[in-house]
Amino acid sequence: MKTNYELRYAAHPEDAKSYDTERLRRDFLIEKLFSVNEVNMVYSMYDRMIVGGAMPIGETLHLEAIDPLKQPIFLTRREIGIYNVGGKGCVKVGDNVFELDYKEALYLGAGNREVYFESADVNQPAKFYFLSATAHTGYPDKKITKENAIVMELGSLETANHRNINKMIVNENLPTCQLQMGMTELAPGSVWNTMPAHVHSRRMEAYFYFEVPEDQAVCHFMGEPNETRHIWMKGDQAVLSPEWSIHSAAATSNYTFIWGMAGENLDYGDQDFSKITDLK
Repeated sequence: MKTNYELRYAAHPEDAKSYDTERLRRDFLIEKLFSVNEVNMVYSMYDRMIVGGAMPIGETLHLEAIDPLKQPIFLTRREIGIYNVGGKGCVKVGDNVFELDYKEALYLGAGNREVYFESADVNQPAKFYFLSATAHTGYPDKKITKENAIVMELGSLETANHRNINKMIVNENLPTCQLQMGMTELAPGSVWNTMPAHVHSRRMEAYFYFEVPEDQAVCHFMGEPNETRHIWMKGDQAVLSPEWSIHSAAATSNYTFIWGMAGENLDYGDQDFSKITDLK
């Protein structure tokens, strides 16, 4: 196996206004999350969030403590949320084994326990997408399925944003230090997510897009409400959203995305909305 990581530094919104397409993609887009028998991570200075992916095929992959953590074990001072977006697999943590099917999630609290990823079938490998945030205490591990989720149905086909928001790793479901994650599924014929757009200065966010057909794409919108920018994305890619930035997208097909937040506020409704007609 192999572990790859890179650091991403925070940007001031006044600086980000002048970024060209290449710079926007370099600083905010995470293009490569899944590679055979590799663990790929981006360590972001936005609330020190780690965004990563692991795809084991015939091997057991270890969630290693990368050098920036300065800890012997990845979970020593961190919590993590894991979603399986591939074939059946399992996550081994300490003496426990959690089997995860497609679109099932797992929360692991902080503590000195090693984490390993495995696929059940080499021909249909699991793909584990994960977010990790710093943690001041350890909370119990818990598997969460869509049946356990708190579901919000929003939007309509008339406004091209009919969607189900599955709140899974949220404080309404289980205790966490700061990590909050969920999955939004858009209905056929709907392409817009997170409208009206909003910011929340008390936390950052990451979006991971999947179930995007290979010949289709997602246009993710970011930036301050009066100074927006866009990034074109493919399936199985993620994007970082600073606390000063909106986060919204439209695509050429319906799709699913996993959202995740870290910061000082666990209130899902803590959002500062912008009128659609005020966006620039």
